[in-house]
Amino acid sequence: MLVLETKGPPRTADNFEKILSMFRSLFARLALVAVVLLGATLGAMDYVLTRYAAQHVGVPVHSEVRGAVLEIAFLAAALALMIAFFVSRSLSKKVRRLKRVADGLAGTAPETISLYDPGDDLGSLERSLTTVAGELHTLVDSLRFESARRQAILANMAEGVLAVNRDLRVTFCNQAFLKAIEFRGDNFEGVPLIELVRDPELHDLVRGVVSSGEPGALRLKLSPITTRVFDVQATAIATLAGYGAIVIFHDITDLERLEQVRKDFVANVSHELRTPLAGIIGYAETLLDGALDDEKNRTQFVEIIRANAVRLGSIAADLLVLSELESGNDSGDQEIISVKGVVESALLTVESEARDRAVKLVRDSMADLQVAGSRLRLEQAVLNLLANAIKFNREGGEVRLGVRRDEPGVVSILIADTGVGIPHADLPRIFERFYRVDKARSRQVGGTGLGLSIVKHVVERMRGTVTVESQLGKGTTFTIRLPEARRT
Repeated sequence: MLVLETKGPPRTADNFEKILSMFRSLFARLALVAVVLLGATLGAMDYVLTRYAAQHVGVPVHSEVRGAVLEIAFLAAALALMIAFFVSRSLSKKVRRLKRVADGLAGTAPETISLYDPGDDLGSLERSLTTVAGELHTLVDSLRFESARRQAILANMAEGVLAVNRDLRVTFCNQAFLKAIEFRGDNFEGVPLIELVRDPELHDLVRGVVSSGEPGALRLKLSPITTRVFDVQATAIATLAGYGAIVIFHDITDLERLEQVRKDFVANVSHELRTPLAGIIGYAETLLDGALDDEKNRTQFVEIIRANAVRLGSIAADLLVLSELESGNDSGDQEIISVKGVVESALLTVESEARDRAVKLVRDSMADLQVAGSRLRLEQAVLNLLANAIKFNREGGEVRLGVRRDEPGVVSILIADTGVGIPHADLPRIFERFYRVDKARSRQVGGTGLGLSIVKHVVERMRGTVTVESQLGKGTTFTIRLPEARRT
């Protein structure tokens, strides 16, 4: 009786199935060969014992002799079948073990198994396959780790990354790129590049890189909806199927904006300096050409020269303050400031100008609150806002100023006027350097065009915010919010 080895309690149905499976495979073939050989042997023996003996010897073979020969033949056949069974069983075991090792080569973790008979050929093959499977599994794990790491790096890059094959079909792109093109679909792999990004310039760039193998670059907007600008770098990558390409999209929108601000700043500075310089040079030349002897006008000319020189000095001083604030090198002393004291001091400074322009200064609630920062800079910011509220007010108008605590830990300074107001379209830009809503009126009332920009930087240096609300013809309200300092 044959008993197969099993893990756990033996089960008859499982054993029977294994035996049937074995018979259907290797043992079935060996048994078939044994039966054929047995039939051939019995036929040959019957021929020898009967016909050949009767024809050549003339003596018939006794039935007992035939029976004994047949018994011996059947016993030999049974022995051959048993040998075939055990040989096939041993070979089947080794083949199954080799199959498990081969499964390890296919990608699953190889089993750690002891060799059945390391001395024979199959055992040697099994040992070699086991060693190869272990090394291959280690190599595959290493490649998977490297692939996952590169995938994670590319997926989390701030720059957009796009990869295409030689047919210009997308094979990979990260979230930054999908966000830049405002992708709304579910799957992008295998999609033609021209369908994913409908930009002929980008398509031509990538196609040229794939065909030539040479890198390329350009600057473009990926989406017509947004104003984001990208610096695009494309590089060829060699694959088994030919050249593909990987494209990096670096967002340079902020750099473009800063470059434009720099250009505007240079243009505005040149314009603001040219006007008073032209006045100084013109009246100086007039004096040199003989106006020095003109007692009626020479004093007026000198006063104009002096006024333009003062304006140049104001521009230079404001530019210096703005530069110090932007660079973080402001030398203002940090201290605990009484906001009410700063506001009162600023009001005293502008009282005479308000009186000359027939503008009424109204003090609203003045809470005695404190903030931390530079008193000089805060007073300068409040003074700039008050000066603008007076200059751009109407005759008989008023400027209201108050200090209060709108919410716990926040001090608010409100400066409201009844002046001309600011158009809604200009509100986002009024804190830019030299930006003027009404350029003609701004030059008429004076000023450098840097006051609001200085206010914004002073407040931000004190970890606060400044906001503006305005209606044309009704007035403007500026609100400075600063973190309240604890009283000591």
